[in-house]
Amino acid sequence: MDLGAGAEGSLVAAIAGEPDQLDPHKTTAYFSFEVLENVFDTLVEPDENLQMRPALAKSWEVSPDELTWTFRLRENVTFHDGSPLTAEDVVYSYRRIIDEQLSNVDKFSAVTAVEAPDAGTVVIRVSRPTPNMLTNLGGFKGMAIVSRRNVESGEIATNPIGTGPFSFRGQTSGDSITLRANPDYWGGAPSLTGVTFRFISEPSTALSALQAGEVDWTDSIPPQRVSQLTEDESLTVAVTPSNDYWYLALNQARAPWNDVRVRQAIAYAIDRDAIVAATSYGTAQANQLAIPEGNPWYTSYDRYDSGGIDKARELLAQSGASPRTMDMLVTTDYPETVTAAQIIADNLAPLGITVNIRTVDFATWLDEQNNGNFDMLMMGWLGNIDPDDFYYAQHHTDGTSNAQKFSDPEVDRLLDAGRVETDPAARFDDYARAATLIADQVSYIFLYNPSVIQAWTPALQNYQARRDGAVRFRNATLDTDGET
Repeated sequence: MDLGAGAEGSLVAAIAGEPDQLDPHKTTAYFSFEVLENVFDTLVEPDENLQMRPALAKSWEVSPDELTWTFRLRENVTFHDGSPLTAEDVVYSYRRIIDEQLSNVDKFSAVTAVEAPDAGTVVIRVSRPTPNMLTNLGGFKGMAIVSRRNVESGEIATNPIGTGPFSFRGQTSGDSITLRANPDYWGGAPSLTGVTFRFISEPSTALSALQAGEVDWTDSIPPQRVSQLTEDESLTVAVTPSNDYWYLALNQARAPWNDVRVRQAIAYAIDRDAIVAATSYGTAQANQLAIPEGNPWYTSYDRYDSGGIDKARELLAQSGASPRTMDMLVTTDYPETVTAAQIIADNLAPLGITVNIRTVDFATWLDEQNNGNFDMLMMGWLGNIDPDDFYYAQHHTDGTSNAQKFSDPEVDRLLDAGRVETDPAARFDDYARAATLIADQVSYIFLYNPSVIQAWTPALQNYQARRDGAVRFRNATLDTDGET
């Protein structure tokens, strides 16, 4: 039976870009995770309130000294190729991330051993208390349990095999990826027969396809249309506050961006409200830190609210630097970056800085970021839950996503302390102080917290837009007798 686009009971979802790759341990692209969230599982996972719940692990316990975590696996879980899931698969998945130093290796910084005493038990030993262990192992960002055979054959790059509610069926480069329902899914077979993810980068095109019934769901929505669409009874529209954030990063391996006064000058000159208006039409919240208001880890901060261009000129004069050009790296795959870049260019022109906007595809953007070939770049950080997710990889000297080469001993100390502090009030204080220093020292110029904006046909039921941006179709149903 063909489970491609248009098949009965099969969902067609429009996403804004093509996954850069299908190996969940190696990708950092949101487009990849949108697809792979439905193919792979994690040991534990966040519910709709971002509280960690059982997934492949049905239960767990922590030793009194908080140095040993023991997870009991569900019985009778199989990979999509029919092979059984065992504790050895979990050990292999985690050791792969650790041994190959993959993108989430920092989440295992305290781990001294990952063991499988029997087929149904995983033991993780740590060198220090790890209050965020569950959030480190859960979520949808790169912590999937993979099949050793799938990895070692190299097929994970083109035919990923997981334990999730949908299995990979095929990919047409530049067009779509198709999944089919996994009838043996441990959480119960999905109601949908499959999901086809179409790549539609232009939001107005995706919206037109949704309105025409060519697709059933999309998160590629023109933000200027949101207010109007919420009044449209022919669609279901969700605008959900998120824990994501968008930021600018200045390359501190290059002069003059290695001078904190120059970075602060840029931070004072940036008009966040104008960027929010242009990129999200009021659906986002300008913010000078990563964590949004309403989140229990929120810290108030408004240093860059006043002073503007005058303060920026003063700081540049103090530094003795007079930058004339800035190479700004943005990507067409995230149109927000292209839109914001022109505003930023206008913001910095009064300082005598000409911003040369370099617009590339996302794969090139990643290469240029990783090679340090930029003066400034703009990007978002998605799917955050614990404060460690917001800060460690990005701002610790040894962080795996510290492309801007920021290093501050006190920030390192506070981020290290937050990873082991079990007292909630003390841990909050560690992160509040770290966040303030990160903004003061301008590791990032934080811009805003966006909302998760999605729309779908009313025929799609039992689907929920989530604050962490995870796209889960496992429980969704599609009324094929109604109009779609």
